[in-house]
Amino acid sequence: MRLPLRLLVAPTLLALLGTTPAVAAPEDWRRVGTDARGGISGIAHEGAGALVVHDNKRTGQQRLSRLTYAEGPATLAPLSWAGAEPSDLEAIEAVPGAPGEYLALAARGIVYRIEVDGTTATVLDYTPLPAIGEGDDFESFALVSRDGKLAALWADRGAGTDRPATLYAAPLSFASWGQVLFGAVSQRIHRSTYPTDAGTRHISDITVTDSGRILVGSASDAGDDGPFDSAVSDAGRVTLSAAGRVRISLDAAPKVLGTFPGYKIEAVECLPGTGDALLGTDDENTGGFVRTAPYCGA
Repeated sequence: MRLPLRLLVAPTLLALLGTTPAVAAPEDWRRVGTDARGGISGIAHEGAGALVVHDNKRTGQQRLSRLTYAEGPATLAPLSWAGAEPSDLEAIEAVPGAPGEYLALAARGIVYRIEVDGTTATVLDYTPLPAIGEGDDFESFALVSRDGKLAALWADRGAGTDRPATLYAAPLSFASWGQVLFGAVSQRIHRSTYPTDAGTRHISDITVTDSGRILVGSASDAGDDGPFDSAVSDAGRVTLSAAGRVRISLDAAPKVLGTFPGYKIEAVECLPGTGDALLGTDDENTGGFVRTAPYCGA
């Protein structure tokens, strides 16, 4: 892939902002898709691999795949989808304490509770997010587990200089019949430190470290053929009390951990037992790529 001039100028711009994150080398990325249907919009860790969602919208197009990336070339294996078919899946997260269960989020705010068994994902239930704001467009979802309590984080991605992202958080539980239930919602505004142009999506995904740090992907999208740009930043912290109260605090100037000119990161997932994050891109007509980066340590 031919990299844009931004690869040369990004470090200088970031130095002016008072931070000097590393610009990743292009050879660190491994291709997993070759066109707009093969990009990665969200990642959830699964055993030795991961599950990824695709933002396809037409009936019968692929919604979910299994990613193998540990050794050799990264590969995607399609999974079948049984039940109500979502449009534009943008995030997926494993449910703590429930092996094989995941929550997947569509862009307009519908949460699908699914069970994955072998090569089939079965929809158990689905429900809208609470407190959806006017114009909200969601690309991120994360779960936090502490002392048997759960909380969910999700965000409207924002748009350019006039609309920052809105990060939402709420306690989460499940009804006896399987429905996802949300508690009282809190929200905070987040504006990307990098990128900052008119095509910026201030939050393109969220993951939470073991210590409660909130890591976010941010991406710039100029259209289906790019150019693209993105970064991963340390945005703040989330706490979840023993009583189930969730609190988020965001930094006024998020610390940029790494920049990725030429790529549009839409998936960030801390890998359990490591200090690494697994990153995935949806580069539209160019396809998708994955790589790891050491962002999830203490």
